[in-house]
Amino acid sequence: MSLGSAAAEAPPVPAKSARPWTFTRIAGYAFMAFWILAGLGLAAYLATSFDAEFMAKYGYKFIDGLIVTIELVALSVALGALVSLPVALGRLSGNRIIGRIAYAYVYFFRGTPLLAQVFLFYYGAGSFRPFLQDIGAWWLLRDAWGCALLTFTLNTSAYQAEILAGAIRNVPKGQIEAGETLGLKRWVIFFRIVLPQALITALRPYGNEVVLMLKGSAIVSIVTVFDLMGETRRIYSRTYDFQAYLWAAMLYIIVVEGLRRLWDRMEARLTRHLRR
Repeated sequence: MSLGSAAAEAPPVPAKSARPWTFTRIAGYAFMAFWILAGLGLAAYLATSFDAEFMAKYGYKFIDGLIVTIELVALSVALGALVSLPVALGRLSGNRIIGRIAYAYVYFFRGTPLLAQVFLFYYGAGSFRPFLQDIGAWWLLRDAWGCALLTFTLNTSAYQAEILAGAIRNVPKGQIEAGETLGLKRWVIFFRIVLPQALITALRPYGNEVVLMLKGSAIVSIVTVFDLMGETRRIYSRTYDFQAYLWAAMLYIIVVEGLRRLWDRMEARLTRHLRR
């Protein structure tokens, strides 16, 4: 049979049917439209009620607070990523003792509110000051910034450990068996074969975790860390002008949206080989 006759006898490819307008799809578009209108309304209100004197006096305070927020989140996420690797390996360990210790760590920091954890370190560190001074850890826990950084690091490391452990489980076992067939050492297989594939799978959950940490960082204002929300609260206490919180909300939206777009670009670049 010739190629021409085979092509002629091949059944036609059915055209893709349009997606039905289900309730979930309609509700999704409705919520999207609502938030777009809310954002436009917020921007319009701030533009029409712009107070040049207010911004000249307090605008730099918002920037200072935003810098503190970004520094706190960036450091805690980076340090949490380092801590999450051994915790994730513990979650995957065949040793029952190590596995249970890692599980207890993850369960505690994921199962309790972040605010309670901040209070635990901020108010509880003073009760153990002599011990902390003896082990050389008091320099970190003697002020609110150090307590917040430690709490955020431990909290996000628990979430990142679960993300990484799940991504590692998702790597096909055939990849590991192929590395063993080639005579590669276990650590080479893990760091050169398993971990890179797991990180690609975990990219999107990692992005969600960074966004959640950025928004959750506002609670440190309660323990006297002057991040964006802390500066906003201080500005409002001096002016009683509600637009201080509106400007803070706008800055959070800008940073979160910028981070989302940056993460989308990074994900598209790192996974471009999968779309070929």
